[in-house]
Amino acid sequence: MAKLEKKKEASAPVPFAFGRKNYQLMGIGLGILILGFIMMTLDSEPHGFGFVGLTLGPITVMIGFIFQFWAILYKPKENN
Repeated sequence: MAKLEKKKEASAPVPFAFGRKNYQLMGIGLGILILGFIMMTLDSEPHGFGFVGLTLGPITVMIGFIFQFWAILYKPKENN
């Protein structure tokens, strides 16, 4: 019986899905999201019915999601 030999191929490193800049921008976006959720919980009015809990916090969260979307689609310019 002939032994089956597996070919050893040099495995090339698999690149990450995003570049370093994308991950940095996503980290900033995550920070903005966390800040917005914290702002919604720190309102001085009962049940968060003040300006910070009902307006400023959700706007900050929306900005964070838009920033995350932009960070995912961001493609660095190539200098040739």
